[in-house]
Order: sequence, then C-alpha cells, then structure tokens
Amino acid sequence: MKNDARVCVIGAGSSGITACQNLAERDIDFDCFEKSSTVGGNWRYENDNGMSAAYRSLHINTSRQMMEYRAFPMPVDYPDYPSHFQIASYFDDYVNHFGLRGRIRFQTEVVHADPTEDGLWEVTVRHVDGSEETIDYTDLIVCNGHHWDARWPEPAFPGSDDFTGVQMHAHDYRTPEIFEGKRVLVLGIGNSATDISVEASRVSGRTFLAMRRGAWIVPKYLGGRPTDLATSGFFARAPLALQSAAMRLMLRLSVGKLDDYGLPRPDHQPLHAHPTVSGELIGKLGHGDITVKPNIERFEGDEVVFEDGSREQIDVVIYCTGYRITFPFFDDSVVEVQDNRIGLYRRVASIEHPSLYFIGLIQPLGAIMPLAEAQSAWVADLISGEGELPGRAEMARDVAAEQTAMDRRYINSKRHTVQVDFDRYLRSVWREREESRRRVSRERVLSA
Repeated sequence: MKNDARVCVIGAGSSGITACQNLAERDIDFDCFEKSSTVGGNWRYENDNGMSAAYRSLHINTSRQMMEYRAFPMPVDYPDYPSHFQIASYFDDYVNHFGLRGRIRFQTEVVHADPTEDGLWEVTVRHVDGSEETIDYTDLIVCNGHHWDARWPEPAFPGSDDFTGVQMHAHDYRTPEIFEGKRVLVLGIGNSATDISVEASRVSGRTFLAMRRGAWIVPKYLGGRPTDLATSGFFARAPLALQSAAMRLMLRLSVGKLDDYGLPRPDHQPLHAHPTVSGELIGKLGHGDITVKPNIERFEGDEVVFEDGSREQIDVVIYCTGYRITFPFFDDSVVEVQDNRIGLYRRVASIEHPSLYFIGLIQPLGAIMPLAEAQSAWVADLISGEGELPGRAEMARDVAAEQTAMDRRYINSKRHTVQVDFDRYLRSVWREREESRRRVSRERVLSA
C-alpha cells in the first residue's frame, strides 16, 4: 500500500470535489487548490475566478437523474432540468455533507506544476495576497475544466478587425439586455448558440443564427420523459448503428425534417457528433423569430457577408465557437496539447507521468459528473496501491486505438477530441478499475 501518498488536486469544480471525496473516503492525504472563493467552477454564476461561462438563464441539458453523483443524489424536489443556481447549491451541499470544505484552499491558484527527478510533483501556488508557496506531492490530479479558455474563429474572418459592431464570445454572455433592439448574429449550432439565439430573439430587432454545418436538434423530452432517460438502459447498450437509426426515427417523429425550419441537413448520422439539445429553437424558427444563415464569409463595415452571398447589417456578433483545452500551470514539455488532443489512458492517466491524472477531461453524450465520480474512484485505487496501471506500451497502444476509433466515428471537429458515450465510457471505467485491482492481486500471488 502507498501509505506515504500526498496528493494535489487542482480545482474544486464538479470534477475536483468528487476527486476530493474519493480521496477522503480512503484517508488519502490531499490538498485541493481553488482559484475562486467557493466551489462549483463553471456552474457558479459570476464566479469570482473569472472562468465561469454560465449565463443568467442557464439550465442543465441533461436530466437531474443522469447528472447527479451516485454517492449523493440531487434533491427529489429539483425539477428535471435544474438551473445553474440549483446545481451550485447542490455542490455546496455535497461538499458540506462529506466535510470537504475545510480541505479546500480557496483563493489559491496553482501557477506551476513540474515533475521532479525523484518522481514527485513540485507545485507552486499563489495566494490571494500575492505570496507564493511551493509544495511537493506524490501525485497530481488535474480538474481545471475545459470550458473556460474561449476559442475564437481561427483564422479570423476577413474584415472582422474593421467591423463597426460589437464582437464577443459566448463565454462573456450573461443576460439578453445587450441585445435590446439590436440586429444580432449568433455563430454556432451548439447548446450555447441555440440558448443565446432564443434569448436574443425575445428582445432584439432581428436575430440570425449562422453555422458551418448542420446538427441534430434533440428535444428535452421524448414521450413525456427527459430524453436522456428515454434513451438510456437497453437503448444505450445496443450496437451504435441501431442506436443511430432509432434516434433518427425518434427525431423525425418528434422534430420533423430540419430543413423544413430552414436548418441545413446534418452531414452525419445521429450520435456521430455531439447533438444540440434545445426545447425552444424549433418553435422560434417556426415563428420566424430566428433566421438561419450559412457561415460567415467576411465583414464589410457594419455588414456581415455570408457564404451564400447574402448580407445583413449586424450590430452584435456572438461567437459560440467553443473552448481550447489548456493547462496554464504546465510547461509544454510536461503536457502537450495539439488541436485540443491529449493522449491519456482511458481519458484519465498520463502515459509519460504515472502519477498524473485528469478528471472530467471528457465531453460525453450525457453529464460529466457521474463519469468524473467513476474516474475519481479508479484514481483513488491507483494512488492507494489497490489498483495498478498496465505497462506504458499497452497504454500507448490503447490510446492510439481509441484515437483511430474516434476519427472513424465522429466528424472532424475540435469539439469531438474528448467526446465519449456516457454509458459505454462509464462501463469501460468500471471494467478498468476491476482490472487494475486484478493486476495487484496477481502480483501479490506471484510474489507470495
């Protein structure tokens, strides 16, 4: 057993707090550093760490039952799709229930983490008063999230520097008053883009929704049940081709043909890209409150010219173009991220650094929280010595095979570099946890 383990957890968002809970449950010594003054990360509206992208009206897009931690279910009186205020309150209750708040060092930012020659991690933190402190740890768990470093269009659209209107990223959007009477263009077709365009359409002079490609629009309810509950269980265990065909049929019956609403037809089958969940977009399109446009071609003064040659005078452009995966506390020589790709065994364990783990660095068709909880339980096994990773060569082969499978399945997009299927991935983590324990058992038998 690794009785001398001392672990550093970076971040106290939804992934960091479950990492802490699993470590505390095993009596593993740890410090958790959080830049803000409270827990919740991206789900804390106007978080004082400046990294939250939550807008005032935000509600979850996965159901309460699918999002909650197994160790601490959400209150039964929560609605099917709680608001971010309710989710933040749930995280507060979680931390208080497990007695974790005193274990988290708030308003303390990790500014540098570097592996030492003797296998430790040298972690430098900056306190709220500006002073810095360096501490050594045996293991490092990264839970800094991947929805905070805004990704803008690359390269920028021609003429954008001279555009006379306002340009902003969805990360900075909070309330719709900024759209009052304006001509608004929202670029993107993800969840944020649809939410923001719906909000803008209620107060704007005109609202346009532009996109490079189409997406499958999934309603929040199917047959009176939250969609993710209606498509879990047996459905999620069926072969992918069958799941995709069934989803296409369900969406055709519930939503209809997307091009009837002016949306482009998706260039992929359902479940081969992250779907867009919206309970309001279709109605707004049907009412004519939102006008669909193709991608931006260029800017000219106060006008936006689209790829079909049409042009519109625009006052505000909102870029819903996603986020970059970045780790500002690592040197590139420690962790290299290329085009939002990072090679990790089972999306968690570093191959180059056997004591480095990432929790929640995934984008599931479903919620991150239960997956982060399963990842954390496995990592706690590894740190405590109850589990063991396979050899580096085996892990590298697995990562390469997984990347090939990802490229084959999903459309080429930076959004899909960390994509996973909720049920399949959860089962794979539990299987890996069991196998990691068997590796230890086999070694003990051989050494007896």
